[in-house]
Amino acid sequence: MRPSSSSSEGGGPPPYPQGLVGPLFGSAAVDAVVSDGAWLCSMLEVEAALAAAGAGAGVVPAAAAAEIAAACRDARLDVDDIGRGALAAGNPVVPLVAALEARLPAGARPHLHRGATSQDVVDSALMLVARRALELIAADLGAAGDRCAALAEAHRDTPMAARTLLQQALPTTFGLRAAGWMVAVDSARSGLERVRDQRLAVQLGGAAGTLASLGDAGLEVARRLAAELGLAEPLLPWHTDRVRVAELAAALGTAAGALGKVALDVVLLVQTEVGEVGEAEGGSSTLPQKRNPVHAVLTGAAARRAPGLVATLLAAMPQELERAAGAWHAEWDSLRELLRVTGGAAAHGRAMLEALRVDPARMRANLGARGGMLMAESVAGRLAPALGRGAAHALVRDRVRSAEERGVGLREVLVNDPAVREHLSEEGIDAALDPAAHLGPAGALVDRALRAHRAGITAPEGGR
Repeated sequence: MRPSSSSSEGGGPPPYPQGLVGPLFGSAAVDAVVSDGAWLCSMLEVEAALAAAGAGAGVVPAAAAAEIAAACRDARLDVDDIGRGALAAGNPVVPLVAALEARLPAGARPHLHRGATSQDVVDSALMLVARRALELIAADLGAAGDRCAALAEAHRDTPMAARTLLQQALPTTFGLRAAGWMVAVDSARSGLERVRDQRLAVQLGGAAGTLASLGDAGLEVARRLAAELGLAEPLLPWHTDRVRVAELAAALGTAAGALGKVALDVVLLVQTEVGEVGEAEGGSSTLPQKRNPVHAVLTGAAARRAPGLVATLLAAMPQELERAAGAWHAEWDSLRELLRVTGGAAAHGRAMLEALRVDPARMRANLGARGGMLMAESVAGRLAPALGRGAAHALVRDRVRSAEERGVGLREVLVNDPAVREHLSEEGIDAALDPAAHLGPAGALVDRALRAHRAGITAPEGGR
């Protein structure tokens, strides 16, 4: 199965995608398995497997099946020619079958494409393409999850500022943040693997989904075809039931989104004014001092392209009766592009995490940058038993405003305030302002997440 292209040098299929920026959004490995050449190879694989399944079921002569397999294996088809031929039929299978027939002896030609319709070949081939891409994407997600786990373990107790609405809120740990990344990535990988292992099914229904042209052997041929291709055997042909495609799209979009969240966190934390993490490499064409977070930027860019592609595939779900008039066609490139941008997000996300540098000293410095303001909740909590929650909150809020207006730290205001000192000693105030004392069970949460990661569990009992 060796497709070629008249537009490529050296006789091989052109790289996918081409251009100035296309390669930035994918990964070389995933791009290769979703390329036009790879898709055409998968269609040839389906045609060969269909002939073998027919022979096993007794409806195709064994000699004809062998000749069809050889023609598919040795075919040197021009991808561009097949594409141009698809214009007349509306899909690439018609010119593909014609090209194969021309390479077969007369006795084998009637048995090529026996019992199938064009959609059977396209859908089955796309399931093969998806499976190969998912293998690569899942591997990158697995490596990204492992790197998150290593960061979580190394920084289990490294304090840093948690931020809500982009403002410092309370202390947390970098370990807990990395564990959160890990859980999301692990969950996304699990979803992709479930689709890969359970929901990628062969398609064989014939012209109207009845397998009528195969007579009593139809179900046996479908079963054998699924086995030949290593795909699931569906209960029914799913020509206009696109739930499988929607599940695949949703799992891919979820994976891209999980990686995009990690990338966004990194972009925010790498800002000069924050500086709590950084990437090992990345420069600027103009500014010598800059070290741009290139992998994080590319991860986020790829992830942002995924939702629109998911939406296209979901919009294509309502399809007419037994064969769609356009909606099915809209899936083809949308699905392949979704596979490749998710592959790009996974590859860049893995590289981002592997290149990530963590600066605990900067995290500690940022914790104290606002003179203890971050610990206002802790102070109010220690005053609440004596004053009540509302009154304690109002008192501390007022003292925070006073510290801000005077340009001093919160501690200075608190230790000199009689209303506070009536209930808290100076030592009590210092204890309340200690970030390490207000982390709750953050360490235990990290430990629990790490145990689940090592055991391959993506959700605790009750949370699945």
